[in-house]
Amino acid sequence: MNIVDSSGWLEYFSGGPNADHFLPPLQKPSSLIVPAITIYEVFKVVLRETGENEALQSIAAMQKGSVVDLTAGIAMNASKLSLQHNLPMADSIILATAKTYKCIIWTQDSGFENLKQAKFFPKKNIGQHHEH
Repeated sequence: MNIVDSSGWLEYFSGGPNADHFLPPLQKPSSLIVPAITIYEVFKVVLRETGENEALQSIAAMQKGSVVDLTAGIAMNASKLSLQHNLPMADSIILATAKTYKCIIWTQDSGFENLKQAKFFPKKNIGQHHEH
């Protein structure tokens, strides 16, 4: 099972330099878990930067995966993980959801860089050359 965090969805939707890294989990919606908090984060950014139509289209794409709500149990686990790993609220909720559903987190958020359940792709600056 996979979770693409908000940074991965946004990279994919914007066609950023790391977008291709997120294709493997996004092409398998049956094994994709979508924490509700990522809907909040992605909708907010796309709404702010491009508008409501694009934001609604983004969420429609995300809903091809299984959207999971924040339960009391996940919230409590997220609190513990936040303190343990010094993570902000959204990241700790994503991590707690990943642990609950035994998911890999696909991300370019450096907060997840050293966690064993994360596939981390460092953000590339536009125009930066990289080796294959």
